[in-house]
Amino acid sequence: MSPALILYRLVTRMLEPLAPRLLDARAKQGKEDPVRVDERLGRASASRPVGDLVWLHGVSVGETLSLLPVVERLRHKRPDLTVLVTSGTLTSAALLARRLPPGVIHQFAPVDAPGVVAAFLDHWRPSLAVFVESELWPNLILAARGRGVKLVLASARVTEKTVEGWRRFPGAARETLSAFDRILPQDEASAARLRGLGARIDGHVNLKLSGAAPPHDAAAFTRLSAAIGDRPVVVAASTHDGEEIALVRALDKLADRLCLILVPRHPERSADIAAALTRDGYRFARRSQGREPDRDTDLYLADTLGEMGLFLRLADVVVMGGSFSAALEKPPVGGHNPLEPARLGKPAVTGPDMTNWAAITDALVAAGGLAVVAAPWDLPAVIAPLLADDAAARSMGERGRRAAAEAGSGFDRLWETLAPLLPPAPRGRR
Repeated sequence: MSPALILYRLVTRMLEPLAPRLLDARAKQGKEDPVRVDERLGRASASRPVGDLVWLHGVSVGETLSLLPVVERLRHKRPDLTVLVTSGTLTSAALLARRLPPGVIHQFAPVDAPGVVAAFLDHWRPSLAVFVESELWPNLILAARGRGVKLVLASARVTEKTVEGWRRFPGAARETLSAFDRILPQDEASAARLRGLGARIDGHVNLKLSGAAPPHDAAAFTRLSAAIGDRPVVVAASTHDGEEIALVRALDKLADRLCLILVPRHPERSADIAAALTRDGYRFARRSQGREPDRDTDLYLADTLGEMGLFLRLADVVVMGGSFSAALEKPPVGGHNPLEPARLGKPAVTGPDMTNWAAITDALVAAGGLAVVAAPWDLPAVIAPLLADDAAARSMGERGRRAAAEAGSGFDRLWETLAPLLPPAPRGRR
């Protein structure tokens, strides 16, 4: 083991007794689930079924949702396997509770301390572990490898900032990355950075480009569609601090009867959003309070979790949030997945900050399914013609749909990589 990893292991072992206190403090701040905080200490809240188990891990909402196609394929192809999904945030846990199929287990990820990691692995005993994006926790990875767990780093996204940190400890980087049986970065930029750290690359795959359109409640769609009536609908999806009020002001004069649906990325911000809208004199309805837009309400604050598929299906045009940071003088976010509206054939507009989705943004723009504007106040010039011309809007949405279908073809490559690493199927299931 490299000197840096030995030191890391010693330091994390020394700090491990403080973990319960730190996690309790985070729970009081609303950053951990107080009922399930023991899971972060490797103490499982669910029993382990008999048989082989595959473990999938992603940190936050985007990463864990990108694992759903893997879960579905595993359940279809290998129903004999137990599937465990771990994540690190409250929002991802809440979404997975709704989206995971029956029988799939969710736990919060353990902190990267030696004793905690050992307890987690002792209980779950996975045969294969798939880490998504950039989760490189040395204790967890090396302990799993030491127990013979097959390891895959899939859809890896490595920034230059991450690489700069690892470059200070090149031996630790090489040893940690060499523990993986397969490494599949999202793109060539991440692949080049990983190669520079000593990784062997086995191909490219971006899980966020895979999967189906987000689901929806058909009855809720019928009710909301009837409430909105024939008004044109613009959905501002996955918005961040400052974007909601800026978008409302920009689109206020767009159409006399426009229905604007705001879907904040973090619904827990809804009280602040509502206060800002009230201060500016806007009338609105909040979904979390059980209200729906009526004839006198053209502004709808969709401050619930897991209903993006519903609101996107109501849209005539979608505005992608998390993309206007520079114009609003806010910290950069990097944008959100523009494939979500594209998979539903919805024309979409985004701001310039799409660094986390650069390749797919370029592909959708080139296909004519996505437009980019510099600031919220530039939106009316793009959206007004789409609302006025149904045929043009449908054509733009269809171009986005075709581009999204082409982008999602990489999932089969990932499955071809995972299949040989799975434990043997029982006789009769091969």
